[in-house]
Amino acid sequence: MAYKPKAPELMPDINVVPMADIMLVLLIIFMVITPMMQKGFSVDLAQTNNPREMPDADKEDAVLLAVTRDARIYLGSQQIPQEQITEKVREMIQPRLDKTVYIKSDARAKYGSVVKVVDEVRAAGVDQIGLLTEKQQQAGGRALPVPAPPGG
Repeated sequence: MAYKPKAPELMPDINVVPMADIMLVLLIIFMVITPMMQKGFSVDLAQTNNPREMPDADKEDAVLLAVTRDARIYLGSQQIPQEQITEKVREMIQPRLDKTVYIKSDARAKYGSVVKVVDEVRAAGVDQIGLLTEKQQQAGGRALPVPAPPGG
């Protein structure tokens, strides 16, 4: 008589430990990859109570300029000197129908630096400029107080 192996009994429980391990690995991968996928240079945007939604700024082909607090200027993720803004923006918007350029500035950037960038963008023949901001955080249903400017 030949030996015939028996199949193990069926378990009525689902083993979720391997699934949890896979989910944790995927979570870690997405946490590491997501900041790298960010378009453009990251700055601390100014906060406002009534920002206007600009969903086109998140599009892959949007023209996005960033002004850092130390007045460095980035077109996408590449740093450029102020003198080249007009030329580079003109090259980017020339074949487009929508000639909107989005500018995001660090909240602590000097106003004069942002004005110079806006002036250079206008010189490139831009129809519309979008200034990107963040919605101000709410505390207990009320807007956070905005500190008064010094000397005022």
